[in-house]
Amino acid sequence: MLFVVGMEWFKTKEIDGKRFVFDPIRKKYCVLTPEEEVRQKTLHYLVDQLDVPSGLLAVEHPIKLNKLSKRCDIVVFSTKGKAAMIVECKAAHIPLSQKTFDQALRYNFSLQVNYLLLTNGKELVCFKIDTQNNCFELLEKIPNYHIINS
Repeated sequence: MLFVVGMEWFKTKEIDGKRFVFDPIRKKYCVLTPEEEVRQKTLHYLVDQLDVPSGLLAVEHPIKLNKLSKRCDIVVFSTKGKAAMIVECKAAHIPLSQKTFDQALRYNFSLQVNYLLLTNGKELVCFKIDTQNNCFELLEKIPNYHIINS
């Protein structure tokens, strides 16, 4: 399993029978859906394991795609302010698929990042994107921020 931390590590509260989790990036409480749980665990993984500075993360980052408004689950930015990685999160019960990859690729038309990271909390798949040659490579290891930022 990818994530070893349980939700007890997160700041949560209950309002009217609904559970909320505090998102330290957006600095607000969000409804704790299955996808939100994966997103929060992924944010901690990015910061704690891959050394991504929390100030260079965006959650539900808005983009325009063929005049449609979309949101990337997580975007990692370089120290120069350029988007470097798109992270697409799915709930744990949703398998990662070609559809998930295609969704992240569509978002990349707008952002032109070098890395795509897909996760459902059980699986974690990372691709290096070569936009000049219009190809990608499945990575065996998730790169840390120093590599993503280069």
